[in-house]
Amino acid sequence: MKADPLRTAHGGFTDKTGVCRDFAHLAIALCRCMNIPARYCTGYLGYLGYLGCLGDIGVPADPNPMDFSAWFQVYLGGHWHTVDARHNKPRIGRILMATGRDATDVALSTAFGPTTLARFEVITKETQQG
Repeated sequence: MKADPLRTAHGGFTDKTGVCRDFAHLAIALCRCMNIPARYCTGYLGYLGYLGCLGDIGVPADPNPMDFSAWFQVYLGGHWHTVDARHNKPRIGRILMATGRDATDVALSTAFGPTTLARFEVITKETQQG
């Protein structure tokens, strides 16, 4: 499915289709309806074997670079907890770039008219939790 910048959480709910951003928006809307604080997250998911990245929920090795991704976090028990609305499995190799109320707050790029991305490089260093 192709990302649609005009898609709403309601559209994802009624169609039962969407991209990671759509499912994150829907899950955030449902959490907020139940007074559970939720925020949108954007970043990357690594793939097994690419530049030594950790695997992503056991998917086969992929020779392509990492991809942008969206997920969300909920605030429960005094801590933010990461949730991915697309899978019923924990995800690993996640690189968080930004959090916000929704995708508009944390757009990785904003442009008007046709553009060409000539180069984009991400360098990460693993840190200890705590």
